[in-house]
Amino acid sequence: MKGWKGFFMQVSDPDPVQQHDFQVRCMHRAATTGQLQFGGRSFDCALGRSGITTQKREGDGASPAGAYTLLCGFYRADRLAKPVTQLPMRPMLELDGWCDDPHDARYNQLITLPFAGSHETLWRDDQLYDVVVVLDQNIHPRRPGGGSAIFFHIAAPGFTPTEGCIAVSHATMNHALSFARRGSKMRIG
Repeated sequence: MKGWKGFFMQVSDPDPVQQHDFQVRCMHRAATTGQLQFGGRSFDCALGRSGITTQKREGDGASPAGAYTLLCGFYRADRLAKPVTQLPMRPMLELDGWCDDPHDARYNQLITLPFAGSHETLWRDDQLYDVVVVLDQNIHPRRPGGGSAIFFHIAAPGFTPTEGCIAVSHATMNHALSFARRGSKMRIG
């Protein structure tokens, strides 16, 4: 995607936990729901259908354990105003997609549709991707088959499991984005 290369900038991993980091906790690794903690508060979140794993693989349905920088995001400008945040955000385009084909050179990257390889369409009829924040999971560097399209996005009704993402309500997302800063991490597990 021309002009968006800097949009996915890598931020070094500060150690220890920073003030504007997020923590995802659950009762056990197989849980499909948990708590997203930030700013001294806890909020319900949905996790992957296979719980949390330390060995993330493409298609396993698990949320990856680890600390991931919140890189940037997209929002549906036809449905909501630009979120108030210090993260880089841009309106989603109808032709935006995300490659999840481990054999393609554009694996785990933003693509333009139509696209022949396996991919996700970001412009959805449901509201799950009204706001999507890209996590630096398997992006810097990319490993074929190491998992793709791990996002922080809007939860389905009832917080049903995701395919590996972390998902929250619209209200929680708005609060989280106002809290997030460049370099904020989501620590899962």
